[in-house]
Amino acid sequence: MIELLPKFPAFLLIFIRVTSFFLMIPLFSYRTIPSSHKVGLGFFLSVLMFINMEPPSLIIDGAYYLLILKEALVGLLIGFLAYMLFSAIQIAGGLIDFQMGFAIANVLDPQTGVQSPLTGQYLNTIALFFLLTVNGHHLLMDGIFYSYRYIPLQQAWIEFGDENLIGFLAKSFALMFAIAFQMSIPVVASIFLVDVGLGIVARTVPQLNIFVVGVPIKIIAGLIILMIVMGVLMASVSHLFSTTLTAMREMMNLIGGS
Repeated sequence: MIELLPKFPAFLLIFIRVTSFFLMIPLFSYRTIPSSHKVGLGFFLSVLMFINMEPPSLIIDGAYYLLILKEALVGLLIGFLAYMLFSAIQIAGGLIDFQMGFAIANVLDPQTGVQSPLTGQYLNTIALFFLLTVNGHHLLMDGIFYSYRYIPLQQAWIEFGDENLIGFLAKSFALMFAIAFQMSIPVVASIFLVDVGLGIVARTVPQLNIFVVGVPIKIIAGLIILMIVMGVLMASVSHLFSTTLTAMREMMNLIGGS
């Protein structure tokens, strides 16, 4: 026990990074998971990481408080990056809802406590089940474990002014919209063709009230197309998971100065 006392400040830093990571990461950060469970999971995961690494001996002084701030920022940044890329599913659902006519009917997401589109919530729920099925949550926890290879505990600060880090965040933000566009384009393009067909019908048959007929036709067509392309959407979600893990690794490299 006496030999572990010099290592205790290092354990606190590990605990801070892990719990900060859980505040932002998809699935673990949801409001329906009690805070005590999050803290408990972070504590036991920190113990396992502490046992399986060689933490340095640190002393609690003025520099130690900078390390605490740095560890919290590292956990939040990595978790925020994963959450931002995972939000592409919600954006894709919002684009689909806009074409189907569901954009006005948002629902309250109990996981995050914010308004979300109907299709986006549906796709997000399926993506979460898919994440659990392929053990993606284990890969996310592996990501925070291996972060200490790139960002050691002794590193005192993060170079926020680094142009490579700023450019990477901007590129990841653009990548989120690109993935959302790729996921939604099959349904959006198909409904656009339905709109073109309805426009032709409106010009050839003026007696038909196209505004009354067009809305249910677009909804039915959108749901049918969504069921047809669901396999392609899940392939895109699988690619999104691998892209998220790769982006997390690149972020760790940039923060660690590698």
